[in-house]
Amino acid sequence: MTWAFKRQFSYIFVLVLFFAVFGTMIAYPKFSKEPTCFDGKQNGSETGIDCGGLCVNACLAQVDKVSILWARAFRVVPGRYNAIAYLENHNKNTAIDKINYRFRFADENNIYIGKREGSAFISSSGKLAIFEPGIDVGNSVPVYTTFEFTETPKWVTVSETKINQVKVLVSNIILSDEKTSPRLSATIKNNSLFTVPEIDVVTILYDAGHNAISASHTYIDKLKGEEIKDITFTWPLPIMGEVIAKEIIPMYNIFSVKLK
Repeated sequence: MTWAFKRQFSYIFVLVLFFAVFGTMIAYPKFSKEPTCFDGKQNGSETGIDCGGLCVNACLAQVDKVSILWARAFRVVPGRYNAIAYLENHNKNTAIDKINYRFRFADENNIYIGKREGSAFISSSGKLAIFEPGIDVGNSVPVYTTFEFTETPKWVTVSETKINQVKVLVSNIILSDEKTSPRLSATIKNNSLFTVPEIDVVTILYDAGHNAISASHTYIDKLKGEEIKDITFTWPLPIMGEVIAKEIIPMYNIFSVKLK
């Protein structure tokens, strides 16, 4: 091997080595990306695809299903009904920002007479009520009511600190004129420093056997931190049956609650 050939070989070797190192520096970031919660892969600390571990999304295998305790339709005026589904979320630190649902109605012969679809949020642990007003069924009477979610839920982890601090309390519940023009009044208080927007407040009336005999709802645009408001529910017709217990459920989306 001549000296000139050795020198030429050395130049070629250095050049090849340079391009190899340079190419590796360019290609490495593309093939060794840091795991994220949005890359469609189970990597990093995840316990599922883009869920669990340090990801804000919770895996379905790690959460309990929402319990549908009952669903019923209550007559408002002839031909029009309010429907309500009474649910319970058993998961303390996870909630659903939006999920689609469907009410279905059947008459005494279990013949289908209509449906109502919508979307709702599911708050973290506790009882909740999904309310659909003014359902027109014509001359039919909805004896059977079913409720179902029509899509797979997307569970999101909520800060335990936020859950513990945000409290909307109800007091001074008074029902009057239930056999003539029923009216229920109450006081609602935001017992936190957070601003709670768009509160749908549902009330359910029960008889001595704890059977729901009527329901209604009202809406609060916003409750500022430590704000107190009076709320009122009314019915156009007398309430059938004797009211023994009253329940009021403030419904708000925990993901919309902000500290202001």
